[in-house]
Amino acid sequence: MGLYEHVAFDQHERVVFFSHRESGLRAIIAVHNTVLGAAMGGCRMYPYRSSDEALVDVLRLSRGMTFKSAVAGLPLGGGKSVIIGDPLRDKTPALLRQMGRCIDSLGGIYIGAEDSGINEEDIRLMAEETPWVAGFSAVAGSCGDPSPATAYGVFMAIKTALQFRYQSDDLNGVRVAVQGLGNVGYRLAAYLYKAGASLVVADPVSSRVQQAVREFNATAVSPEEILLQPVEVLSPCAMGAILNARTVPALRATIIAGSANNQLESDAVGVQLLQYNILYAPDYVINSGGIIDVWYQRQLQPPEVARRHMEQVIPQTLLQIFRAAAERGMATNLVADEVALQRLLQPRIIYCAA
Repeated sequence: MGLYEHVAFDQHERVVFFSHRESGLRAIIAVHNTVLGAAMGGCRMYPYRSSDEALVDVLRLSRGMTFKSAVAGLPLGGGKSVIIGDPLRDKTPALLRQMGRCIDSLGGIYIGAEDSGINEEDIRLMAEETPWVAGFSAVAGSCGDPSPATAYGVFMAIKTALQFRYQSDDLNGVRVAVQGLGNVGYRLAAYLYKAGASLVVADPVSSRVQQAVREFNATAVSPEEILLQPVEVLSPCAMGAILNARTVPALRATIIAGSANNQLESDAVGVQLLQYNILYAPDYVINSGGIIDVWYQRQLQPPEVARRHMEQVIPQTLLQIFRAAAERGMATNLVADEVALQRLLQPRIIYCAA
């Protein structure tokens, strides 16, 4: 596929490619939509196999951020950035500062934050070159890192999905398979364990798995087996597109609710999940806790304000989607898109925590 043949290009306001020989930076910033406000979204560093793979990822992720902010009731648009490289090997202060300068060159239409491969200290280095980054602590009591808020939002969503499917949100004895034990997945596993859930976990990093086994009495399986577990809830917390025409028929979960972005390979997969009677909690609806937290940090609001927003908006929006999908016989991902687009057409309707 040629560079300008990506259909998603037509849906984006701006896509900018960056290359800097001295620092080794190769990056893409995609601004999808700024109707509601500046495009906020994380900066991901990942060893993409090609620049085309990185482009596909950033275009999908930036669109998801537009919808995420819209359903979360935030005055923000959607954008995303990716750095091509291995964060364990290629990340340097010079590269991060150069990324900060790249973000700064867009003049504030894009605001970067943490994502896979980029942590709070990395964002602080970028902040030496630009004011247009967020996700590092500027308020007493705030940790800066949005991962805990993301995990909490997904935890609330799992309880909401259980209530809708089983008429009880009690997690005691409920089997949950967590795919990915990174910053969000591990914290989510902690919430679930404390609530009494029985956990099955998988991650390519064996030390994370061993720690979860020790701390949460979790059962460890291989990354190849995690989708096949006979559980009530499957929680994808790793990379996207893991739900596709090949994997869905093998699923044994009745609910899917996780933090990973772009879990569905295509919209048609959401229809397939409906046909298999699997309740899907749309990812950008339930993983919005992080962007909510970062927004309020940037407004110098205390963490409890962001938490009130999450506790009100995430469960209510998810229930609205579940009920509408059930009444209309539609896939939940398609209903979620309708909700997001409606809010984009009515930009004055935003949430404001008191």
